[in-house]
Amino acid sequence: MSTHSGLPRRVRTGYGLGSVATGSFGTVPGLLLLPFLTDHIGIAAGLAGLIVLLPKAWDVLLNPIAGRISDASTHPGGRRRPFLLRAGTALALLFVLLFAGPTAPTWLGALWVAVAFLACATAYAFFQVPYVAMPAELTRDPAERTRLMTWRVAILALAILLSGGLAPVIRDLGGATWGYRLVGLFVGLLILFGTYAAWRGTAGAPLADIPAPSAGLGEQLRLVAGDRNFRLLLLTYVLQALAIGCLLAGVDYVARWSVGRSGAATILFVCFVAPALIVTPLWQLVAAKAGKRWGYGAATLCLLLGALAVFAAKGRSLAVLAAAVAVIGIGYAGAQLFPLAMLPDVAAVDADRTGENRIGVFTGVWTGAETLGLALGPGLYAAVLAAGGYVSSSGGEVEQSTRAVTAIHLGFSLVPAVVIALSLLALARYRLDERSVRESATTRHTS
Repeated sequence: MSTHSGLPRRVRTGYGLGSVATGSFGTVPGLLLLPFLTDHIGIAAGLAGLIVLLPKAWDVLLNPIAGRISDASTHPGGRRRPFLLRAGTALALLFVLLFAGPTAPTWLGALWVAVAFLACATAYAFFQVPYVAMPAELTRDPAERTRLMTWRVAILALAILLSGGLAPVIRDLGGATWGYRLVGLFVGLLILFGTYAAWRGTAGAPLADIPAPSAGLGEQLRLVAGDRNFRLLLLTYVLQALAIGCLLAGVDYVARWSVGRSGAATILFVCFVAPALIVTPLWQLVAAKAGKRWGYGAATLCLLLGALAVFAAKGRSLAVLAAAVAVIGIGYAGAQLFPLAMLPDVAAVDADRTGENRIGVFTGVWTGAETLGLALGPGLYAAVLAAGGYVSSSGGEVEQSTRAVTAIHLGFSLVPAVVIALSLLALARYRLDERSVRESATTRHTS
């Protein structure tokens, strides 16, 4: 593999466009699946939270296996790329089916969603794990990885904005019968586009030729778990995924019951995502000046301050609430960029030290835990709703008590703030920096 730092623009763009698939699948279920279950099918909030959680919890077990399989792949089309095309296409088709099933009787609707979402989570594991593993093999330069992640996060923000911003509009335009089905078709097409773009754009890109590990999966997982910096980075990211999942799950509820204004869900969602389109390059400058670790800390503080501002905005105008959500959005951009650029550094240092390619196992554990965190977010929000006495309905027109409305707001503000504060404590103990990564690469190259 070439050792120069620059990747072709085609590779950066193609790889980044894969985030259209990951962003769409990561966002729309978190935004609309819980309301679909509670207010369209009529499932109780606690059970709906379990239906959202359990299929993604499966990924905690499956993702490391997917990583091990892709690590050992010798496919002539590349170690990772064939997985992108096959699993991404399957995911697109399965997502269309997710919202296309029966809604009555209630038990049948719940069963359909649970099975379809489990199938989606399985396909997503075999797309996401190879996709996230690729940067550690595409370049040895930690600064170039940050640039690659800047492209990815900017496109990710655009994909989240497009899918999450339009999905509620499409749902409302389609009405009770076709709204959610049209959302499934729309997101399925986005996933298919991102899949093909990533597969095509990375064709011919040189990858690091690191031998597959000889140890079994269990031994690899033990070695990965023994990496202190990986554990701390993972814990930080998972806690933040939990908080973000809680925030996303609350958008539709806050818009309807706290704000009570048409189009408020789209406005709040745009304020959450749109800042990333502007500030992601600025976060890259922070990384160049202060390092990724310090930049990640600053982004986490923005997340925390934004969540506290949302808590303080209770009872105020939509404009005040939207401004507080925008602060969260600024932090969210950095909280996506930095850890996704730091993970390949951790995996590459391990490969330099051991001479074996465990990158897929690292990313399998990472994406499995991330998926669990994002799934626990709606589950946590559903638990807050249940504690507040939220009343589910197949029509969505039931009046909610003052206690339930308070729970809706707390789940969208103070609860995520506490989780984000815990993530900051974990990040403070992380020690790997750019100098250590470069020294590791130099040592391997000269040995």
